[in-house]
Amino acid sequence: MTSRETAVPGPDTAFEEEVTRGVSILRGDPKTAIRKLSGPMIIAMLLMAVYNLADAVWVAGLGADALAGVGFIAPLFMILIGLSNGLGAGVSSVVARRIGARDKTGADSAANHALVLAFGVSAVLMTILVLFLRPIVVMLGAGPVTDLAVEYGSVVFMGTIFFLAVHMTYAILRAEGDTKRTMYAMAASSILNLILDPILIYWAGLGVAGAAWATVISIASVLVVLGYWFFVKRDTYVSLSLRAFSPDTRTFRAILGVGLPASLEYLLMSIVVIIINVILVSIAGTDAVAIYTSGWRIVLFAVVPLIGIATSVVSVAGAAYGAREYEKIRVVHRYATTIGVIIALATSALTFLLAPQITALFTYSPESAHLIPGFILFFQTMCLFYPFAPLGMFSSSVFQGTGRGLTSLVITILRNLVFIAVFAYLLGIVFGLGEPGVYFGIVAGNILGGSVGYIWARAFIRRLIRTQGAGKPVPGKTG
Repeated sequence: MTSRETAVPGPDTAFEEEVTRGVSILRGDPKTAIRKLSGPMIIAMLLMAVYNLADAVWVAGLGADALAGVGFIAPLFMILIGLSNGLGAGVSSVVARRIGARDKTGADSAANHALVLAFGVSAVLMTILVLFLRPIVVMLGAGPVTDLAVEYGSVVFMGTIFFLAVHMTYAILRAEGDTKRTMYAMAASSILNLILDPILIYWAGLGVAGAAWATVISIASVLVVLGYWFFVKRDTYVSLSLRAFSPDTRTFRAILGVGLPASLEYLLMSIVVIIINVILVSIAGTDAVAIYTSGWRIVLFAVVPLIGIATSVVSVAGAAYGAREYEKIRVVHRYATTIGVIIALATSALTFLLAPQITALFTYSPESAHLIPGFILFFQTMCLFYPFAPLGMFSSSVFQGTGRGLTSLVITILRNLVFIAVFAYLLGIVFGLGEPGVYFGIVAGNILGGSVGYIWARAFIRRLIRTQGAGKPVPGKTG
């Protein structure tokens, strides 16, 4: 994980001295890089998905109202995590591109700028979410479960700084190819959360607030471990030092050029969740929201392997772009998509066949047993879009890795607002198909959005290779 090797000579003397094993993998064979970097990320994200799922399972024991209350916080929490992941994508892209260009000094600078961004953004976001949580939840239509939603959300959003700081450090480790250490940190956070959930929810009698406290404590604890690696042990490739931080507008722009569009992508996903919640409330009440928001955790669990691969695609494509090895980007895109479709076909079949058993996770209490038919319908419909998810997901990762965050954002806008939201409204309300119509609208939107993204990425990569072959300057910036 931290073994050192002599680097190939390059323009940055700091880079020439030594590189970590992760950096060597990152800059080597792209297929090998995808396999070796994706594996640890998939394991880590599966564990995170387990604890995300565990929250819903433990809260389900408190009844349908508790599930719905947590469900109304879901889109707001998605904004927080989305901003963390989005800015993290910007950091990974810039750091990986500078590593690919053999610019270690620039990679260090980008990482330090990332921490400063984390502190600044978290202060603003936490203030807004904590002070205005109740009116926001009321506006979202929580109604009779407003108090439960506020009880859960007020605790979660007090930990905003921890979420952003942790995701920034994860992004730095991914960018230098050190996904094993990322896996260890994420796994530790997940296991701690799994242990704390039942203790705080039931034994301590904190209810939904206990689930929130378990999440905050687990993420804050792992930040201590990450801090030890970067500031005490100091055996990472990228060096962090806030004392050495020197503000650079170009670096901020490079990070935000990918990070802000990526964050807006998650914001759009949150907006779509809100829209779907509103549609479902109008059709079938808060029980439908409980099914959708809780069931979506299973959807996220099913696509976790794809998310793990996607994070690796950002880093590998970014390093290849920084090194101006554009054929590697085509290999990365094709190889990742092939693996992703195979995995998605398997998870789709399993979800469809095991829908009744999965449903039991959320309906084991008498208070939530009446939700069984709705959950089964949801799972057996949603799994239909899984095989198309890699097409759009990995294409967006290629655009993010090469510094074209706006293109990735446009694809997300098409998928979420033009396709998913519109189709869900038309099929659910206009054509009167109710809940099944909403679910089929989500499936259709994901399929169309993924297809558009894939076609767009293929055209972009062909253009990169053509311009390089013709000896023309390649449009864009290396960050």
